[in-house]
Amino acid sequence: MADTSVPDFFQRFPMERVTTGELDAELARDDDRIVILFLWGRDCPNCDIAKRQILLTPERFAWPEVRWLHDNVYDDPKMATRFGLHGIPALFVFHRGKKLGRITSWPGADAFVDAVNRQIAATGATA
Repeated sequence: MADTSVPDFFQRFPMERVTTGELDAELARDDDRIVILFLWGRDCPNCDIAKRQILLTPERFAWPEVRWLHDNVYDDPKMATRFGLHGIPALFVFHRGKKLGRITSWPGADAFVDAVNRQIAATGATA
């Protein structure tokens, strides 16, 4: 089902859709970038807030060292089960296939950007 909460979000901000069955292969790609997995759902107010804040200043969230993936966990409940979700949005940060951290709920643009910048610096991730 298409996301209608924030029209054209995934056309306006580059995130690749991934399913449970595809995630391990995506994380195993020979890539030195950080991967952010954005798990969301339709009619989720906090998911919509995150999307709107990203669209307000998309350049703040478009690091060359970061590759974004997303999945609607209402359409792919196995993804929610895999990560033991109790709420959305949930954002997971990976580097070279290893999970570095989890951000549950949306902390706000500034806190999110600061957290990702710290991970880029700590891992030495490159574009």
